[in-house]
Amino acid sequence: MTNQTLLVQSRLAPPEGSQPVRIDRLNAGALVFYHAVAALAFLPWLFSWTGAVLCIVGIYLFGTLGINLCYHRLLTHRGLVCPKWLEHTFAVLGVCSFQDTPARWVAVHRKHHQHADEQADPHSPLVSFFWAHMHWIYVENRELNRLGIFDRYAKDILRDRFYVWLERRGSWLWVILGSWVVFFLIGVGVALVGGADSAEVLRMGLSVLVWGVFVRTVIVWHITWSVNSVTHLWGYRNYGTEDCSRNNVFVGLLSNGEGWHNNHHADPRSARHGHTAWEIDVTWITIRALEAVGLATRVVRPSPHVRATAGEHGTAS
Repeated sequence: MTNQTLLVQSRLAPPEGSQPVRIDRLNAGALVFYHAVAALAFLPWLFSWTGAVLCIVGIYLFGTLGINLCYHRLLTHRGLVCPKWLEHTFAVLGVCSFQDTPARWVAVHRKHHQHADEQADPHSPLVSFFWAHMHWIYVENRELNRLGIFDRYAKDILRDRFYVWLERRGSWLWVILGSWVVFFLIGVGVALVGGADSAEVLRMGLSVLVWGVFVRTVIVWHITWSVNSVTHLWGYRNYGTEDCSRNNVFVGLLSNGEGWHNNHHADPRSARHGHTAWEIDVTWITIRALEAVGLATRVVRPSPHVRATAGEHGTAS
């Protein structure tokens, strides 16, 4: 099926495994809870510059390093290799972004690439924008059953005992809960160093927890989800891929490089998503820095063959 065919068809049905539509109560509850707690940031009592700064820094640490670099470019597409201690550290940052375990994130994303903008795609916006953005997350999908999808799409990930451990008995959820404690204690520590009274110590602990964990997580969620939704609908195309992927300037900059999505679909293994000088890719800049100090090896560059086709079938929409 060509890209033009996909564009003119009215709508895709949700994946067969999602029919009939049934709400995944655990995922739905988690989404509502995180958004509700993040909304508490609008209370002046919970604002602190420490919390706001940790939120901004956390978007890079947990979103760019944990999701973009580790979950996506390193584990899913094997676009680079890092020492295991560093890979696992980045993976923990990804876990704390609350986007599921490394193995399941990888499996779902690999399935997306195999069936991009077809009915079997877990999150195509050809179903609807909202479906691609977040609806698919809290709907049960039999095709994404952990055991079944792991066997087909994530065998290599689960050869590593660390990733197996994260899957067992919800260990990854305990990692997330542990991060809550760490952020709360950071806030408490900052207040104690400043000689604050008990009420201020509590306020600072809660402020850092709300801003450093919940606000940051919700922001990273919507950045990641925008790659699934926005960049398969609006933007320009450098390459004539057989899907609806687009390079979207807003998402490209906001996501630190993930929004150059047409480039990525044209050359999935490449660790560099921004293919032109002005397609700024902060994740790629980070990878180059790691490579320069010997912490990233076997870094995959854009394929010369793919780059040679740029512009031949590109379109804007």
